[in-house]
This record gives sequence, structure tokens and C-alpha cells, in this order.
Amino acid sequence: MLLFSSIVACKAGADWKKSLGLGKEKVSYLHFYFHDIASGTKNATALIVAMANTTITSSTFFGMLNVVDDPLTQGPAITSKVIGRMQGVYASASQTEFSLFMGLNFLFTTGEFNGSTLTMIGRNPTMENVREMSIVGGSGAFRLARGFLLAKTYSANTVTRSFVVECDVTVIHY
Repeated sequence: MLLFSSIVACKAGADWKKSLGLGKEKVSYLHFYFHDIASGTKNATALIVAMANTTITSSTFFGMLNVVDDPLTQGPAITSKVIGRMQGVYASASQTEFSLFMGLNFLFTTGEFNGSTLTMIGRNPTMENVREMSIVGGSGAFRLARGFLLAKTYSANTVTRSFVVECDVTVIHY
């Protein structure tokens, strides 16, 4: 009952956004790259942490789970300025096409959004030219964020399992 009373009191107040420390709603557009290096070397940023017994014989790697801590950069080169990290998990989630389920946090470590995060979740059919995934939340400057991310593979090396993905994010936040 106390929770209900708190919600009613907040909605009844003159400005519930102000009571939560929120400013005016705005839209931000972000452009960056992430570098997913799954080659098992000492520089790997994506590691396989689990797989089903049948994953190795699956043409889509169905059942493979990876944990990632990829650098976010301003440009496509790995030597570009690092602006943050992409941390989370992705799993091969289709038996018929190479498609990933992704649950990720983008942690920004420089500039206007330093210390803030965006949370993305969605289906990533990696063979499509452009993939759209949902921004479902965030922290810091991105508190109560919502929006979408468009991903395009910039480069792929299937031998070393190294990928560079270009991201364009449109996010509504306070």
C-alpha cells in the first residue's frame, strides 16, 4: 500500500519529472564503431562462455553464448579515439540463419556523456545490410532513454573472427 501511495503522490505533484531530477526531454544522435575480436588471442574482446552439444555442427552456431567487452571508437580503425566500451552478452539464437540475440550496455568514457550508459536489446540478423535494435534504457545523461540503434558491418575477418560494426543511435532522454 505504501508503494501505491508514493506513486499517487508523485503523479499528483506539479512536476513529477522535476521530483526525479529530470530536465527537459531531448533527442541525441550518436555515431561510433565497436570492435568485436573473438579470435581467442590475448587481445580477444568477445569470449565463448557456453555452447550446446550441437552448436559445433550447426551452420548458424545455434546455442553459442558470448560475453563481450568491446572498445567503442570514433572511427573504424582500432587506433581511433576510444570513447567507451560495449559490455554484455550475445547468443546465436536462430537455427536457420546467422542471427544473434544481443543484450548490451554501451558505457561512454569521454565527452558529454562520460559515465553514462545506454542499454540495447534486440535481434541482430548479422547478414542483413542494416540491422535495427532497441535502446531500452540508460543511466546518467541517458536516464529513462528510449530509441533505436542501426548497425552496419564495416569490416569482417572470418579467419580471425574480428568484426568492426558501425552504429548510428537515435535516443530520446532527459
